[in-house]
Amino acid sequence: MNQGVATEIYTGGMVATNAVLARSAAGAELLIDAPEGVTEWLEARGAKPAALLLTHQHFDHVMDAAKVAEKWGIPIYAWSAYSKDLTLEERLAGATGTLLEVPKYLVTQLLEGEEKLAIEGFPEFGIVHIPGHSPDSIGFHLVAEKLFFGGDILFAGSVGRSDFPNGDGELLVQGIREKLFPLGDAIRVFPGHGPETTVGDERRSNPFCGE
Repeated sequence: MNQGVATEIYTGGMVATNAVLARSAAGAELLIDAPEGVTEWLEARGAKPAALLLTHQHFDHVMDAAKVAEKWGIPIYAWSAYSKDLTLEERLAGATGTLLEVPKYLVTQLLEGEEKLAIEGFPEFGIVHIPGHSPDSIGFHLVAEKLFFGGDILFAGSVGRSDFPNGDGELLVQGIREKLFPLGDAIRVFPGHGPETTVGDERRSNPFCGE
């Protein structure tokens, strides 16, 4: 529990992708990212998310986006509109010969250009756009709770890949140093893969972007 916001992690799908179920002190719930299998996981917990927030739209983070939105009749928030250029399903099929089809979903709330996000029942989120892994990569920052939900921007001991189309490693590291690290060492970072970490730990020791 973090000053009124509790978090629970689901990990699933072909590349062990994390989703976060967040619950506020007011009893509101929302989901951050939607990897494959998260719908059944939510149902088993009796969860009723009021919104789905996407940190970016690579296939592994959105495989259950359409299912979650339909099941609970909720809006999807993302930096950009749905696009196969963002989901990478066509690139993966071309590179590996593996047919991958992401169920199409509708981004009902576009966040491009926005710096804040209000979800009923939750403290205000800050929106931090840090492209480089994907052009639409964003983190959701709960200031008072010192939480940052960052998808594939920053990992424990690593950063997001930049060898996908429209990737840019220098831009990613620059964004981490200029936009994420200044939020403060105490910020807990919930990444899209692997364990949580803190800004302080990564600033001091991350070999890709640390001091």
